[in-house]
Amino acid sequence: MSRLTILGDQELTPALREQAQAADRAGATSTVLRVLAHRPEMIESYFKFYYPAHNGGALSADLKEMVRLRIAEHNSCFT
Repeated sequence: MSRLTILGDQELTPALREQAQAADRAGATSTVLRVLAHRPEMIESYFKFYYPAHNGGALSADLKEMVRLRIAEHNSCFT
C-alpha cells in the first residue's frame, strides 16, 4: 500500500505554509493540507473552488461545516 508523507513547513509553498500554520494556530489540524501539498497546483485549484462555495451562498459556513461533519460521521469517516 502506498503512503504519502506529511510535509513539513520547509517543503510547502509559501501560500500553503501560511494556511497550514494558520490552521495549527487555530487549533485545527493541517495534516490533510500537508499531505495534499505533494501536488500544490491541485490543492490551490481546489481551494479556489472550495472557499467561495463554503463561505458563500444561502447557508452559513458554520452550518455547512456541521452538515459536513455529520455526513462524515454517518459514513464512519473521521475528518
